[in-house]
Order: sequence, then C-alpha cells, then structure tokens
Amino acid sequence: MKCMMSSDGTNIIRVSDDEASKLYHNENFKYVSKEIWKEKVRDVETTTEIKPTNKKTNKLSKAQKRQLRKSNK
Repeated sequence: MKCMMSSDGTNIIRVSDDEASKLYHNENFKYVSKEIWKEKVRDVETTTEIKPTNKKTNKLSKAQKRQLRKSNK
C-alpha cells in the first residue's frame, strides 16, 4: 500500500502498489509519507464520530446476588 497526494494537494488516498505506479505516471499524483495520510485522512475521520455513552445501572453482580441468596436462607 502506498499513500498518494494529488499535485494540488487536495486529495490524499491509499492505494495498492500497482495503482500507485499508474497514478504517479499518468495522473499527476506524488508519493507522500504515511504520516501525512494519518494526519489528514485517517485521524480526521475518527474524531468526527460521536459514540453514544452508556448509562450505568445499579445492577448487582453475580457475587452480590450470591451473597444475598446466602443471607436470605
């Protein structure tokens, strides 16, 4: 896998080695480091996601349930 950036710098993509060679020779793309791809593409996509938070409930654990059963007998 190679990271490629368009000559104007607007498009950064990750492609296979064969595809990268074609883009480099035919479509004015240049090779860039993976660090640039991580900063501009990968990390940006993950930070925009909002994960719902789960509310904690006051449920008893298995050990607590066992203790209650023992104390009720």
